[in-house]
Amino acid sequence: MSNAPPIFKLANEVLDLILDYLEAESSKSINVDRRAYLSQESFASPTESTPDLGNWRRTCKRFSEIGVTHQFAIVETRFSRDGFKRLLWLAGQQHLVQHVKKFTYFMPYFYVVGQQRLGSLPVPEGIRLQDTIIKMKEQTSIVNNKEDLTALTRALSAFTSLQHIKILPLHDDEEDKRLEAMRQYLDFTQSIELRWAPAFSHSARIIGQALVDSHSPFKRFSSPMLSPQSLQSLPTAIVLAPEISNTMTELALRLTCLELHFHPDDNIDLDFKMRELSPVFRTVFTAARNLEAVHMGFPSHRPLTIGLEELFHNVQWDGLLAFGIQGWKLDEEEIMARASRHKEKLRGLRLRDVLLNEGSKWKNVLGYLRNNMRSLDWVSLRRIGYVQAFDEHMSSLGGEVPDDPPGGFSDSDDEFDDYDEHTTNGHMPNGNQEDHNHDHDDEYSDQETTISASSHDGDGDDDENGVAANEFHIPYHPDAPRPLRTWCNCDDNRAVPATADELGDDGSFACVRPEMRKLWESWVVNRCPVHNIK
Repeated sequence: MSNAPPIFKLANEVLDLILDYLEAESSKSINVDRRAYLSQESFASPTESTPDLGNWRRTCKRFSEIGVTHQFAIVETRFSRDGFKRLLWLAGQQHLVQHVKKFTYFMPYFYVVGQQRLGSLPVPEGIRLQDTIIKMKEQTSIVNNKEDLTALTRALSAFTSLQHIKILPLHDDEEDKRLEAMRQYLDFTQSIELRWAPAFSHSARIIGQALVDSHSPFKRFSSPMLSPQSLQSLPTAIVLAPEISNTMTELALRLTCLELHFHPDDNIDLDFKMRELSPVFRTVFTAARNLEAVHMGFPSHRPLTIGLEELFHNVQWDGLLAFGIQGWKLDEEEIMARASRHKEKLRGLRLRDVLLNEGSKWKNVLGYLRNNMRSLDWVSLRRIGYVQAFDEHMSSLGGEVPDDPPGGFSDSDDEFDDYDEHTTNGHMPNGNQEDHNHDHDDEYSDQETTISASSHDGDGDDDENGVAANEFHIPYHPDAPRPLRTWCNCDDNRAVPATADELGDDGSFACVRPEMRKLWESWVVNRCPVHNIK
């Protein structure tokens, strides 16, 4: 051993610290009271796996044993026959799967097929019709034979350290193009479509059943593209089938963190659908009495207009540390009432894309938070505004408004402006600014089940390039109010707004400017925006 390289002489504890630098941010735990929580990390999509940990483990037996905990922290599986075969194999490797903490389930869009007549016109060479038929048959076979339920139940039973379940969409752009070409050359009475609603509905039902059957210890659930259409029958099902309600209650009891972002079709009445789902939320939120963090979001270009408590049902969680909502038109009293229920313990409040109705003012909300929410460490006010100005902006677009994509758009004016409220020793965090909006179909076509250490779910706050953005661009109006001059409450010679009336809120903007927003956030928590301390 005396002739061994110096690294082999290091203690295991030191080697473990080295591996922390190779390990993906996504496999590291972020405390729910941190600002980085409920932002990028919550909904980020994994990127291509890094070979570093695999290479480390191939060095020697000792390194392999130390590295296994890090390498197998995350497992990613796609809904496919090959994916489930590999998952079943992995479930049998107890020395590996005992280290799994996060399970990401990639769900492809489902084929929706009507009556059709194939081959009425010659199919051009470029259209691989056979590939589409093979994929359609595989989907149908997996569902009919419950291959997914079998594999998922066995795997979740084996993941004895599992903490986090995430369902992510997997959209095949090339298949979309192929189907469009087929429609031009084939005579369909009804066309074949790729639809997310039935795919999510199936995945949620199967995952839920597998979690119950496997007695999984999971505590956290995330989905960035929850479909209200796929859940619309649940209220009736709960009334007619008590076992469904019992299953939801059992799963909700285990939850400490719940992160949901809805992605509806444009042709549905979002308010109406969410009101239909109100009984579901009452069941879940009432049962989930151990929640420490909650996020519920809607598209920024289609904010919800129903009351906040129509979905939250005045439920209070005694241990709640972080609360976030996105894409909502609200009265100021609703925000203050919801915050007041958790004023003793709430440490983080995210109000992204929240618009105030006529008669309400943000300065009233901010003043209330500053004076009453003594435990708040951070508040996020990205793209808050007013309903009237927002609606006028939307009308000016003439209906040409794109869907919020799963990965969101980047806001170049606000790309690198946030800091982590929990920096240490005065150092700023290394926020990950990469775009996570990747084509997962290409990425996972050859490897259906992946052990990953490279999701790059950064610790940086509110990364606008991350998939949690779920936004579209609203330009800042040239006449919108500008912030007061930079102030610092560490220096008595600089100006500090004494009251909310001095914040510069005149109720006229559709989207608050970044520099003003940061000043407001700091003012609410009595934090210096210059030195990032209280």
